[in-house]
Amino acid sequence: MERQETVWLISNDRESKSMTKEGCKLKHSSIPRPFSPELQNHLSGRHLLSSEIPFSEAMIVEHLKNGHISHTSGVQSGNGKFTCLRCGNKDQAMFHTIPCKVCNRDCAYCRSCIMMGRVSECARLYQWIGPGLLYAIPDPVMCWDGKLSDGQKTASQRAVGAVNEKEELLVWAVCGAGKTEVLFPAIKTALLAGKRICLATPRTDVVLELSPRLKKAFPKIDVAALYGGSAERHKSSQLIISTTHQLFRFIEAFDVIIVDEVDAFPYSADDSLQYAVNKAKKSSAATIYLTATPSKRMQRLYRSGKLKAVTIPARYHRQPIPVPEMKWCGNWRKKFLDKKMPPVISRWVSERLRQNIPFLLFFPSIQVLEQVMPLFQTLSPTLKIVHSQHPERKERVLALRKGEVPGLLTTTILERGVTIERLEVAVIGSEHEVFSESALVQIAGRVGRSLAHPCGTITFFHYGKSKAMIEAIHHIRMMNEAALKRGLLDA
Repeated sequence: MERQETVWLISNDRESKSMTKEGCKLKHSSIPRPFSPELQNHLSGRHLLSSEIPFSEAMIVEHLKNGHISHTSGVQSGNGKFTCLRCGNKDQAMFHTIPCKVCNRDCAYCRSCIMMGRVSECARLYQWIGPGLLYAIPDPVMCWDGKLSDGQKTASQRAVGAVNEKEELLVWAVCGAGKTEVLFPAIKTALLAGKRICLATPRTDVVLELSPRLKKAFPKIDVAALYGGSAERHKSSQLIISTTHQLFRFIEAFDVIIVDEVDAFPYSADDSLQYAVNKAKKSSAATIYLTATPSKRMQRLYRSGKLKAVTIPARYHRQPIPVPEMKWCGNWRKKFLDKKMPPVISRWVSERLRQNIPFLLFFPSIQVLEQVMPLFQTLSPTLKIVHSQHPERKERVLALRKGEVPGLLTTTILERGVTIERLEVAVIGSEHEVFSESALVQIAGRVGRSLAHPCGTITFFHYGKSKAMIEAIHHIRMMNEAALKRGLLDA
């Protein structure tokens, strides 16, 4: 990246203090301090290596001298242990010491976030501490005229309140409740107040899905989408949608941070990503968590009153969530090894093929998926597979949506983020440990999402009922009952 030079502006934001001979502090008029608005724009709220700052070393040194920039060692040591200040890593096995050509000594670096550029003891992480960015407020801020359901309205009002009161809030909404639209009034409130907002999600495909929706709802706001390889990842926008991984590059940046799919992998299992979110927000920031399947810990905090929460137990179309049914299929693993298909599964697939109903079949692993694919293609040679390592994952999901393929065999990679008309799903080997309560609820949530087709079947094919299966069905029934009691269902 080419380093840029720029014309400097004058800042009068700080007061200077001096000492008299008697030792008394005297305040006098502010001393003008020069700063580059381009450097301010690039570095505000960010925590970057010098290699990520496209400005001359002389300019950076001058801004350090004038107090507009500060820096710290990327890796710090104490009591013989290392800590990475970018990703929060404290696992000593994830640090490595090498002879360093920069500091000419043995220097430790962090391997946990090495994919974002090497952070070491002698590397510096820079942040802007000068005047804050000011954002113009367009008129109108929001151009979305959709209508919220009663459940959505309640949650939306609570989200607006969390922004105004700088609170922490859990929005526990069933799959298909319309969580994104619930956020619009809260985002509008924050934008009108000149606040900076980040909507963070664990997965790149969710960033790509939500970015155009936010840009359409807020067309006069410069919305930036940040993910690995994104062309917008250096933009300093007021409204950002980002993968949680990209938040390693931010520090004290956001007045409002919204974490979507807070229960999803890898965020739920990675302490460093939770560290990144906490580092990226200001100490006074409002924090809103979104999920259909909060962790047991979050549920305990909610029920004990330690975490404020609002629930949306019904979908926007006011129809109950279809409840899964459990069907015993025998020792499916042994049958597949013998190159046979359990008859109950064969009948399920054949019936959907005959009725031209799109479907997803979930399997516990890629290995099982690839092993059984030839068997299922005897029912229809047009069936396809999708998993995390498949190069045509997005294209095949699109083909199912367009009706170009009748169904997909997949793993839990498609448990979220898939909305297809008339879709029905089945889980093969649902007792397998990979199918947690959360995963099964999310899988079930793929069905009945549209107003035109609010029903559909979800089938758990098993060789013995698991606790997760029972809890997932209880979870869905509980939400339907809560929705009925609140008058949020027509049925």
